[in-house]
Amino acid sequence: MTVCQKFDRTAQLKAHAELFDTMAQTVGLDLQEEAIAGRLQFDEISEAILRCCKCGGVPACKKWLASEAAHSSEGGEAPDFCRNRDLLSFLCEQTDAQTD
Repeated sequence: MTVCQKFDRTAQLKAHAELFDTMAQTVGLDLQEEAIAGRLQFDEISEAILRCCKCGGVPACKKWLASEAAHSSEGGEAPDFCRNRDLLSFLCEQTDAQTD
């Protein structure tokens, strides 16, 4: 692997980490707080970012995140096409159960 390939892969991972974090924030989650509370392990974050990297729906994801629908879903759900929807829904449920 060349230096350029390593840089491209690192840039891709960073971009998808940002997408995953933005999606989490949009549905009302703070990933750092989830990790601190023990509801989200480092390996789960890594796997979520890799799932995001393998997704072909990045343009749809960015469009959804920029839409009114995303901003009206605070505490709601990620879109159906999101490969991390189940994880994010689970974390939202766990967070809601902790606050009740």
